Amino acid sequence: MTPPDDPALVRVLAADGTFAPTPEAERYLPLIDALADSDLETFYRDMVTVRAFDRQATNLQRQGQLALWPPSFGQEAAQVGSARAARAQDHLFPSYREHVVCTIRGVDPVDIVRLMRGLTHGGWDPTDPKNGNTHIYTLVLGSQTLHAAGFGMGLVFDRRCGTGDPERDEAVLVYYGDGSSSQGDVHEAMVFAASYRTPQVFFLQNNQWAISVPVATQSAVPLVRRAAGYGIPSIQVDGNDVLASYAVSKTALDEARAGEGPRAIEALTYRMGAHTTSDDPSKYRTSEEEQAWAQRDPIARMRAYLQGRGASDAFFAEVDADAAAYADDVRVRTNELGDLDRETIFAHVYSEPHPLIDEQRRWLADYEASFEEA
Repeated sequence: MTPPDDPALVRVLAADGTFAPTPEAERYLPLIDALADSDLETFYRDMVTVRAFDRQATNLQRQGQLALWPPSFGQEAAQVGSARAARAQDHLFPSYREHVVCTIRGVDPVDIVRLMRGLTHGGWDPTDPKNGNTHIYTLVLGSQTLHAAGFGMGLVFDRRCGTGDPERDEAVLVYYGDGSSSQGDVHEAMVFAASYRTPQVFFLQNNQWAISVPVATQSAVPLVRRAAGYGIPSIQVDGNDVLASYAVSKTALDEARAGEGPRAIEALTYRMGAHTTSDDPSKYRTSEEEQAWAQRDPIARMRAYLQGRGASDAFFAEVDADAAAYADDVRVRTNELGDLDRETIFAHVYSEPHPLIDEQRRWLADYEASFEEA
């Protein structure tokens, strides 16, 4: 499973960080040219910061502070580029690995940690403006695509897209993985999205492995063709190129927001870490494969590009220091979270009071009281 070298792929930066657009990337170059140096530096800062957070969270899980952690190591460019392409009014539906997508939109990283620690049913309130229209993580594979399609249908019914006002029209961006792309939910979502012409972008992060199952086992054809089969315009992008991810995502979101219907993106990337901290990728991946993809590290690629544009050593040192401080702050606040409030288990299971929940609440209270009496 080697890194892609297909000239039909949308790629702006070569693996070594040089500016070398593929033919398919030419149409997106005006969007790249419009980016200021500060935008490019923000992309780099986002990626470095989330990798520091990701490593810290992995360490916290190993120390018993989290029940589970799904690393995003290696997938930073696909996520940063797409998230930075979204407008404030857009709604984002993550899967469970889109840590930097959430934090870019305003979600407190400790709210993600709280979920993985088992302290909450959701992590954050998607209706709170400070969370930037970011919906909660979905650990049931593929179901978030249906949620996004339903939301997109609502935008169509309420005429909140395609009005000709780009500052007010809304779009939906939903993330899912190569394994999820084989779920029935994803295909049902595409049927509804295509039928109702929802303002929706399906963003598939193909990280090459559905836990221990390679993509080749799941599909005999490129995954990008699946959405195309439903009549959804689809494109394949180098997911380790943050500039390409940004430009392709911005174009797709603008088209969807304008009422042109759903779009699909397959971002070819690689999960450098484990599927989750309960996984051991050495059981099914070779070191040669990992090393080949490491040569296309999205952060190293962007760093080389910025250096070629004259970014200073001081800038990179500042980013590294800020990212380390960010991760340290997460560690400190995680250690201060404490244990689960018993009532949290029973909250929001049903929309209305339910006798079964009341019975379970009483049973647990009596059970814990029995230990105190003993």
